[in-house]
Amino acid sequence: MRITVVCLGNICRSPVGAAVLRAKLDQAGLGDDVLVDSAGTGDHTQGQPADPRSISVAEQAGYVLQHAARQIQPEWLFGIDLLLAMDRANYLDLQELVAGTGASPRLRMMRSFDPLLSHIAEPDRALNIPNPYYGTLDDFRSMLAKIQASADGLVEQLQAGAVL
Repeated sequence: MRITVVCLGNICRSPVGAAVLRAKLDQAGLGDDVLVDSAGTGDHTQGQPADPRSISVAEQAGYVLQHAARQIQPEWLFGIDLLLAMDRANYLDLQELVAGTGASPRLRMMRSFDPLLSHIAEPDRALNIPNPYYGTLDDFRSMLAKIQASADGLVEQLQAGAVL
C-alpha cells in the first residue's frame, strides 16, 4: 500500500505527517507493508528542506525528518492507494487533480482518522490541520499533536483490516 500525505508547500505539515505515520506504522509492525511519502499541491517550495520549526518539533518528539519538498504530479496518482489531505483546500485541489487523470486513489482528510472527529463528514473545515507556517512554535506543536492523533487512528484502522 502506498500513502501520500499532502499539504500546500510540502515543507510543514505533510513531511511531519509522513514521518509520524511511518514511525507509527513501524511500531505497529506494518512498516514493511505500507510505503509513506509526502508532496505539496503547490510548486513554490520544490527542493526546499522541511521548515526548521517542523524539523524541531518532529525531532523533539522522536521522529526522523529528512525531506526535500516536491509537488504532486498527476502520473503519480496511478501508484497511490491513499491520499491524505491536510486541509479542505488541499482536499479540493487533489479531488480536481484526481478527476482529471482517471486514476482512483482513495482521497481522505488526514484528520478524519482522529477517533474524536470521525463523525465529521469530509471535507469539513473542522477536519483541517491548519498551516502553521505564519504562526508560532506552539502552532507547530499543535499541528504535531493533531497529526499524531490522526496517525494513531489510521494505524488502528489498518491493523483492523479496514478498507480505507
